Amino acid sequence: MSLPRNELSDVLARLYARVPLGMRLGLEPMRAAGAKAGSPETRLSAVHVAGTNGKGSTSAMVEAMARASGKRTGLYTSPHLARFAERIRIDGEPISDDELVDVLGRALDIGAELSFFETATLAAFMAFAERGVEVAVVEVGIGGRLDATNVLPAEAVTCAAVTRIALDHQDRLGTTIEEIAREKLAIGKRGRPIVLGPNVPDLPTEGRVVRARAIGGDVAVGMVGEHQRENAGVAWAIAEEVGIDKDARRAGLASARWPGRFERIDGFVLDGAHNPDGIRALVQTLRGEDVGAVVFGALADKDWRAMLSALDAVDAPRFFAAPHGRPAALLDGATSLDEALAAARRVAGSRTVVICGSIYLVGEARAKLLGLPSDPPVAL
Repeated sequence: MSLPRNELSDVLARLYARVPLGMRLGLEPMRAAGAKAGSPETRLSAVHVAGTNGKGSTSAMVEAMARASGKRTGLYTSPHLARFAERIRIDGEPISDDELVDVLGRALDIGAELSFFETATLAAFMAFAERGVEVAVVEVGIGGRLDATNVLPAEAVTCAAVTRIALDHQDRLGTTIEEIAREKLAIGKRGRPIVLGPNVPDLPTEGRVVRARAIGGDVAVGMVGEHQRENAGVAWAIAEEVGIDKDARRAGLASARWPGRFERIDGFVLDGAHNPDGIRALVQTLRGEDVGAVVFGALADKDWRAMLSALDAVDAPRFFAAPHGRPAALLDGATSLDEALAAARRVAGSRTVVICGSIYLVGEARAKLLGLPSDPPVAL
């Protein structure tokens, strides 16, 4: 039985009070809290995934393949689209309310000085260790070298990966592709494989490099778009390195889904493309689609002008809405999301309405379209 919603609300309120600490880079607070918690990160068999774009989809594919092989799986990702529990999944399902209250409450008590993301990461490691997860797929939050997830020791990481590199978070990670790549490649562990996506530069890393290629046309991929076939190639190489057999790899890739990534809901296409590279991939996937309108919103610190320029290839009216979480781009004519969705639907008629520009905007739209309960977004 799930705990009353007010108990979950209370523990989430304690967690959200830590949002002002921001996305703190550095490992010492996590190491200290992990030691107090009995070092759950050392008791995992983890796949550690970094990348500018594609790391969430790739993580979901690896988890699906591991589950198809009969393994008990854990999946830790960020951000959430509707509910915080989406960040911590066991055997493909978000952690239950009662388990979330328990493990998150303990993580808050143990790591009193931890940030929002650090606390969530500790809770995920505790949940996975206590539930006997056999394959824990852990998505990096930002960068890699100083991300809270990088407290995973070499002995716990069966394989690392870097999916695709693009310019994003330049204020934290560097202003060039090479600088950003170095931060992400730092999750490589000596003696362990690190799978690299096709566009990742050849730079030094501690790991044994395995270069992935886009998956062949003879393999079914459940996620839509050529960029997802590139992600599937990374996921396939990871699964091969950790010993998942070919039949399970095929079954997992065919069944894998990731909400908010070219997801169709009642005439809408929702895609969490949130930087120019992501928008270009979306535009390519939309070729042949009868698009009647686009709903766009972006955070102010994203390169939203370049994103809008890339969207010029989609010949359809645009409607603007501001995502929540942190300051949004000031777009002329922006309305509430409800108003933007209604206006876009009126103009598009029976044609497709595309929602993109921010994963937080996509999450809010998805919750509205499906009538899902929501926890506040956290745009860190």
